[in-house]
Amino acid sequence: MKKWWQKALVFTVALLTLGFITPDHSIWDVLENGQDSNRTPSSDYKNVEEANESIEESYIEESNESIESIDSIDSIIHLAREQSYIKFGSKITPVIEDEFEQQIFPNIERIISTTLSNLDDESKRYLTISEKPGGNYSEKIFHITDGISGKDLLRFHVRTEKRPQEGYYYNFHYHTHEDHFASHHTIGDIYYSKNTPPKWLS
Repeated sequence: MKKWWQKALVFTVALLTLGFITPDHSIWDVLENGQDSNRTPSSDYKNVEEANESIEESYIEESNESIESIDSIDSIIHLAREQSYIKFGSKITPVIEDEFEQQIFPNIERIISTTLSNLDDESKRYLTISEKPGGNYSEKIFHITDGISGKDLLRFHVRTEKRPQEGYYYNFHYHTHEDHFASHHTIGDIYYSKNTPPKWLS
């Protein structure tokens, strides 16, 4: 009988106020369970606000941690190595991997660390690295970009060079935004062979 009475009361209030006022649900708690009606709506709102604030704070803390782990300089360096090997592909990697790890990548790592450590903390949080190395005979390995402005900060490339009487070399180099990418800064060379090398990504 109580359920019928509740429905009738809700319908009557809704009909009389054209749906602009709905009965407070605490009425049902008092009627059914005999709960204390001294709780004020403002205390309920306060509790809801406090709960929302604690949820928001924990979300912000989690977000900051994930941003730090994704956008740190160490993560950029890790992704730089990954993109390099994607570019080399399965045919070129076995030939140049040892020299790349010993001579070239430590220099790439140093250049990235030195350049990016000069940025403010806010800029470091939004760094991005390109995900598609150039294929065929394109020079692009990866570019590091300011995620806010979308402008490149560093461009790392490798050029295939044929030297008479010697064969093919890979010339690793980079360009920087500081001189508007005009200068060609050599990182080092790796000898491939006298035979024509395969295309990148192959």
